[in-house]
Amino acid sequence: MTDAPYLPGHQLQLLQGGQDYFSALVAAVDASQTEVRLETYIYAFDTEGERVAQALERAALRGVRVALLMDGIGTPEVPTQWQQRWNAVGVHWLRFAPLGRLGLLVPSHWRRLHRKLAVVDGTVAFCGGINILDDYNDPQHGPQQVARFDFAVQAQGPLVAQVHSAMAQLWERLLVTRQLEQGQWSAARAMWQTMARPQTLDAGSAQGGALAALVLRDNVRNRKRIERAYRKALGTAQREVLIANAYFLPGGKLLRALVHAAQRGVRVRLLLQGRYEYFMQYHAARPVFGLLLAAGVEIHEYTSGFLHAKVAVVDQQWATVGSSNLDPLSLLLAREANVVVQDTGFATALQQRLETAMAQHGRALDAQDFGQRPWGQQALDWLAYGLMRLTLLLAGRRY
Repeated sequence: MTDAPYLPGHQLQLLQGGQDYFSALVAAVDASQTEVRLETYIYAFDTEGERVAQALERAALRGVRVALLMDGIGTPEVPTQWQQRWNAVGVHWLRFAPLGRLGLLVPSHWRRLHRKLAVVDGTVAFCGGINILDDYNDPQHGPQQVARFDFAVQAQGPLVAQVHSAMAQLWERLLVTRQLEQGQWSAARAMWQTMARPQTLDAGSAQGGALAALVLRDNVRNRKRIERAYRKALGTAQREVLIANAYFLPGGKLLRALVHAAQRGVRVRLLLQGRYEYFMQYHAARPVFGLLLAAGVEIHEYTSGFLHAKVAVVDQQWATVGSSNLDPLSLLLAREANVVVQDTGFATALQQRLETAMAQHGRALDAQDFGQRPWGQQALDWLAYGLMRLTLLLAGRRY
């Protein structure tokens, strides 16, 4: 499939962290008149989760159609209380691919819904890396003193219709699958016949505003689009590249694009997770750090809290905000969504946020010191890297 075209006419607002995102999302839901769609990997029923849940409930009570899709691993269960409350007012909700008895032993179960999207009334959309989860609550490590570092973008303009189409198609396909599993043949056939089709956009009718595009990743037609967008931006970079990514383990092509950019004289800076969160993600990434440092890539580890951002800026002109990490789970297996932007104002605003975080919360890695880290740590790094490669081999994936 060809790359998504940039379309003009977008009004974009950069949202940092849950404080910005949940306030904007709840305000949009409370103003909704016809429809709210929301997708998330994690839906935690903590303070922020209940705040959003109540907004969805209020919308449904007003007669707004509400469709909520949560991943079956990221959201292993919905509290009985909220099942009852949502069902009572007509909030439609589904969990994507819940695990069966064999769990993750089945390789197809590794394909998760990782994108974080919302669309309200077909006029405003949200895309980013922020789950429905309090910034000060970590699922693995409990309460935190420092907010999670993450971003989303609120958009108005042509790509809103693309977000709506992508969300509606996935929702309806899941409904058809469930109906077929339950033997509801007539209902499934009727649903299939009325499923949403991609909308034709009149790009020429939108004037002014930022150039932007929605870039999706799935396991059918859009396997490489997000990675290709990164590689294209790296390949055309002239001055500087700044990437913040939570789980960073690029494949061969993306790794070479980073190295080649640095070798051309482009200043390449990476802001990566510095705190231990998960064994594989923390250790498997480190064997590639030496290669990048040797090529002149600057690596900074975010240490004050947990970094969850998946964003980048190139030459203060190109930017992306989304759900996709630069690792095998995101680039080979998961459903992801990023917004890519060609706009100096938006790119500059994002770069300023990243540089502030790097200066205040980052720790620069020194190539010599990194190469001399304790042998025990190096052994764990290569063990994790080897396990990752074995996992990809078992899944039949090249990376």
